[in-house]
Order: sequence, then C-alpha cells, then structure tokens
Amino acid sequence: MISKSVAESVLACAMSGGADFVELFGEITRNNSIFMIDGKIDRVNDTLISGVGIRAFLGTRTVFASTTDTSREGLMKCARAVAVAMGEVKQDISITLRDRMLPNLHPALIVPTGTDAAYRADILRAGCFAAKEYDDAISQVTGSLAGVDRRIWIANSDGLFTTDRHVRTRLGVSAVASAAGVNQSGSSSPGAGMGLEFFDRINPEDVGREASRQATVNLRADYCPAGNMTVAIENGFGGVIFHEACGHSLEATSVSIGASQMAGKLGETIANPKVTAIDDGTIPSAWGSVNIDDEGTPTRRNVLIENGILKNYLIDRLGSRRTGMPMTGSGRRQSYTFEATSRMTNTFIDNGTDRNEDIIASIENGLYCRKMGGGSVNPLTGEFNFAVTEGYLVKNGKICEPVRGACLIGTGSEILRNIDMVGQNLETAQGMCGSSSGSVPTDVGQPLIRVSTITVGGR
Repeated sequence: MISKSVAESVLACAMSGGADFVELFGEITRNNSIFMIDGKIDRVNDTLISGVGIRAFLGTRTVFASTTDTSREGLMKCARAVAVAMGEVKQDISITLRDRMLPNLHPALIVPTGTDAAYRADILRAGCFAAKEYDDAISQVTGSLAGVDRRIWIANSDGLFTTDRHVRTRLGVSAVASAAGVNQSGSSSPGAGMGLEFFDRINPEDVGREASRQATVNLRADYCPAGNMTVAIENGFGGVIFHEACGHSLEATSVSIGASQMAGKLGETIANPKVTAIDDGTIPSAWGSVNIDDEGTPTRRNVLIENGILKNYLIDRLGSRRTGMPMTGSGRRQSYTFEATSRMTNTFIDNGTDRNEDIIASIENGLYCRKMGGGSVNPLTGEFNFAVTEGYLVKNGKICEPVRGACLIGTGSEILRNIDMVGQNLETAQGMCGSSSGSVPTDVGQPLIRVSTITVGGR
C-alpha cells in the first residue's frame, strides 16, 4: 500500500486534466492452487498480482490506466497519462485524504496462502480418493484446491482512503464414470470467504463422493424427452438461472444504457408475486461477500424483486452517474487492470411459503432438475439456454428415473412470471461470474421452485 501523501499527489495529478472525480485502486493478491489427477499432484500454482489502476471521470466519460510500477515516479507517470487523455492539464489541485475503517465481517483464521503445500494436498487428496473409491465405474478423478488472499486499498478525490482484505477457499472435485464405451461426468465445488477453517464445516470426502454420485447417476440415465413441461428446479446452483437470465439484466452496466430487458421497469410487476430476489454482499464469510466493493462503497443487502415487483437495480459509480440512482455497493472488478462495473455478489431467490413435497406432488408429468450446469444468456433479450447436469422425470407427483442431455430454454422475463411455487430450503452454491470487469466470485441460490411451463431440450 502506498502512503497517504503519495496517494494525494497522484490523485491531484490525475485530476489536473479537468476530471471532476478521480480514484486509485491498489491491489496485492496472492493466489495458490493445487491440481490433482487420479491421485497424483499434476501441478502447483502460486501467483502474485500487484499494481494500481487510476480512473478519472468527467460526467459519464471515463479515462482509465493501470501500472505495475507502484513507486511514486511510476504512479505519477500513470496519473499524468490519465490527465492528458482527459483534457487540458491544469494546475494547483489539492486533495486531502481521510482514513475510513470498516468492521471485517469475513475474518479468516487459517489463510491458505500461508500454509504448507503438503497440508493442503492432504485435504485435496482426501476428496479425490473418496471420489475414486465411490464406485467401480469411476474411471477418472480430477481435483483442485484454491486459496486467495486479496488485499486492496482505495483512495479518491472525495477524500476517501480505505483498505480491505478478503480470503477465499474453494475445493473442486470432478469424476468420470464409464461403462460400455459411455462416459458421464459429475462435479462438486464448494467454497467460502474464509480460510482453511472452511474444512471444519465441510468434509472433503463428502465433496468427492458427491461428484461421483452425479457421474454414476448420469451413467445409467436415458436421454431426456423434449417439449414444454412443468419443471421443478432444486436449490443451490439451480439459482444460476436467475443469476444469468435475470440478475445481469438488473446491473446498471446494461440498464443505464437501455441494453436490458429490465430497463425502465422499477415499480412494475415483473415476476410472480411469490418471487422475492435479493443480492446481499454482507452475508458473513459467503463466497461472494466483501466488506466494501472495489470502489470503496460498503456492500449491503439489496432487495431486487419483492413479491414480484422490481424494487432496485445494482448500481456502481458510473451507473449512478448515468441513472441518477445511489450506489449500492456493487462496483466490482477482477483486478487492478479492470475498471469496476456493476456486478452481483450473493444473489438468490428467497424462501417462499410452499412445502417442498407439495411442489413435487403437484407435477403430473414433468422434470425435476436436481443439479444445473452452465449456459448462455443475452442480457438485452433475456434469452437463455442452460444445461441440466442431473435430472429426473416426474410422473404422477413422484420423482422417477434419471435422464440426461436435458437443457432449459426460455427468457428471463418469461421464467420469472412462470415461477408459481417457491419452497423453503434456500441454499447457495459458488461460481465465478464473467463480465466486462473480468471474473469475480459470486454465490447463486434459491429454494426448490416450480416453473409452470418451460421448453425442455432433449431427444
């Protein structure tokens, strides 16, 4: 971290080109990962990211530059480049910074990057071995254990000078089951905003067994039939559909320029009254939580949809200038080389009032999606296509045989209105979300939900 006096000089230099606001974002992040294939360590990665990004605003125009040279001379050179790009250089800019300290809601007890590699390898090995031993059909197991220690500091021309530190840990195990020339896969990858004490909460062996359970279920599954169906989508990573098909459409990055299906709809009913959706970056030690966003704004609980009514968007600084709405602690970036944009943190559909057993019992002929996978979405239209990684046919209110090869096809606005039952077993799952400001950790989640009708792709 640079000194306050140097930061003041750099800010003043960057602002001398006529900007009305300037920010510095500094970062020192250490990442380490261990990868294993079939019980043997494949590679160990240990990287250090260090640098500063400087961004200047003039209304809704921005100029951004970054540098790895964090000496005073290097930072001043970067700041002068920003000033020149912004406009005519002026003199006699004076900035005074004031410290702001916030409580740490996400403390880490055992920082992964500070532990012995052999200790971390033992954790990974336990998960991979449990996956391999689950069933004779398991032909290959791969795994990874990743740790991140991210330290940031932020200073801006409003006088803000603040710092934060965030530690994350994630274990991933993937398994392949094989029989008669057919291969099917399964995976499990829990994570949290904490250190290796995470494994006091979860058992690595359970993670491995879950990956292999999915693979063996899919190995014996027939192909899913296609058509319009009533579908039940389970909790946890089932929330990826809301995240992708609806959440991105609520970010100011697209809303503020009219490139979103949700633009201009505040106060309107956009979903079934049973749907309440929330983005909350304050959940203690959650995967997507941070104390402050990457613009220095404290995170908060943002109710996006309440009983079907659109209540809020996710607003970063540039989005605030474009829309006139207050910032919501949603400005995030992968690293100092990116400008922050509005992004989700921990986004989920909240618990409803329907009993989970009633949701399944209500389906005469349909599909139960126990696990969802990745997909694609167009934020402007909300059109999406998502893979079902573990699915079962539902007949006469009972979950029956497994099926594979299913996908869900629709639009965000359509699925929001067709969610007509919301259960009570809210759970979240971890992912990495990519957008214009890079890849950031996010939680997705929901309880079991019922979609009255949706197009199911299959055979």
